Amino acid sequence: MAVVTAKWTIEDYHRMIAAGILANRQVELLNGEIIEMAPEGTPHAAYSQEAGDYLRSILGRRAKVREAKPITLLNSASEPEPDIAIVALHPIEVYLQHHPYPDDIFWLIEFSDSSLSKDLEEKSRIYAAAGIREYWVINLRIMKLIVFRSPVDGNYQSSITLETGTIAPLAFPDLSISIDRLLGRSTG
Repeated sequence: MAVVTAKWTIEDYHRMIAAGILANRQVELLNGEIIEMAPEGTPHAAYSQEAGDYLRSILGRRAKVREAKPITLLNSASEPEPDIAIVALHPIEVYLQHHPYPDDIFWLIEFSDSSLSKDLEEKSRIYAAAGIREYWVINLRIMKLIVFRSPVDGNYQSSITLETGTIAPLAFPDLSISIDRLLGRSTG
C-alpha cells in the first residue's frame, strides 16, 4: 500500500495559526505542506533589508514593498513568505482581509543561500503556476541575480543571470534598478 501524505489547505493553515499551533515556528505553506524555513543568516538579512530600502526609495508611491510577509496562492494551496514582494498599493482594508494574491503582485524577490535549490526549483514552479509574471532570485553564494519571466504551464519560459548593470521590471519598464545595489556592491 502506498503512503499518501495529507495536504493542508490554506484555510487549515490559517486555523492552525489562529489557534497558536504554529506559534514561534518559522514555517510557510508550499503545495499543501508546512515547510520549516531556514534561519536567516546575517548576509541574507543585511542584503534583503538594503534591497527593500532601495526599492522603496525608487518605487515611491507606485507600489508597496513587503518584506518577509505572506502571499496567498490559492491555486497551489501555498502561502509562501518571499523575502521581498512588490505589490499593489491597495488601501489597508484590502490587506486586512487577505494577503496579496497573484493579481496584486508585481514581482517577487528571494535572497538565497541555504535555500537555493528550493528557491530555484520548487518556489519557481509555484510562482509560475500562480501566474507571477516576474520572480528574482539573488544567489548569495555567487552574488548574481537570476531573473525568471513569462510563466506558462507552471514554468518560467525565460531565465537570465545578471551580475552588473541595470534591470527594468516588467511592471515598471521606465524604472532602472541597479543590480549592483541589489547585490550590496554600492549603497550610494
